[in-house]
Amino acid sequence: MVKVTVCGAAGGIGQPLSLLLKQSELITHLSLYDIVNTPGVAADLSHINTQSKVTGHVGAAQLEEAIKDSAIVVIPAGVPRKPGMTRDDLFKINAGIVRDLAVAAAKFAPKAFMCIISNPVNSTVPIVAEVFKQFNVYDPRRIFGVTTLDIVRASTFVSELIGGSPSTLRVPVVGGHSGVTILPLLSQVKGTEKLSQEQIEKVTNRIQFGGDEVVKAKDGAGSATLSMAFAGARFALNIVEAVVAGKTGIVECTYVDLEADAQGASGVKSLIGGDLEFFSVPVELGPEGVKKILPIGEINDFEQKLFSAATSELKGNIVKGSTFITEGAKL
Repeated sequence: MVKVTVCGAAGGIGQPLSLLLKQSELITHLSLYDIVNTPGVAADLSHINTQSKVTGHVGAAQLEEAIKDSAIVVIPAGVPRKPGMTRDDLFKINAGIVRDLAVAAAKFAPKAFMCIISNPVNSTVPIVAEVFKQFNVYDPRRIFGVTTLDIVRASTFVSELIGGSPSTLRVPVVGGHSGVTILPLLSQVKGTEKLSQEQIEKVTNRIQFGGDEVVKAKDGAGSATLSMAFAGARFALNIVEAVVAGKTGIVECTYVDLEADAQGASGVKSLIGGDLEFFSVPVELGPEGVKKILPIGEINDFEQKLFSAATSELKGNIVKGSTFITEGAKL
């Protein structure tokens, strides 16, 4: 029995994400939770001829039922970004939502693999970590910030410049999941050596601020939902493949507590030159979640400057998330 719970399943990300997860034959129970409309979404998805049963749960009274004994919990819940709004602006609203869902998971599915999509990811992942610590169920190998959209965007944008298939082009993107904390390592991608420095800087900026492009294009009607659902499903399904099917060699960049593999993280810490607790790094996934943190690899001078610009902002984001729990009311 493989139960996957989507928290925020009736939203702009949650619905297409749930649709993509419904297609997996490895998921036997798709549990949908939100504060409105989930019975309708569940009824709709339940007509699709794949094996997972679909259940819809509404409101705080049904949260335990939705999340209990889940193998994987995916959290896209929260408000979307509006024009002029940064991911950090979302913190005041989304922090409380993520905290409450994390408390439910810590109580009713303490061994679940947590996939955090709710922005700002740089801060919401530390929130989940601190909640799990307070309930004495924290395992850093099982809590992930989903930064896959940055990788999907990078593959798309870079392939437009150097050619080839965007679906097979792998562009490592490390760091965090907002603005200058997003660090695409283009020097590690074959073919980018043909690009001018101006092209490199422009596409780097586009990867970092691609979300603004969507927010502006939607003209106040929302943010990146469909592409985020695609990216979120890709990551969640990779977790399913690694954990349930035992597939080996699955590597994704994801925002994790570097203590998930302290030995593997030692090289990362020396590279970033700081005492950051969380960082998006290449991770090999396995039955316990983080199997191994892989080396970031060599970076050039331009990328080193990006790292320097990212560090202080990322540190502030992490502290903001952690102190929301540690200095807040007792859970």
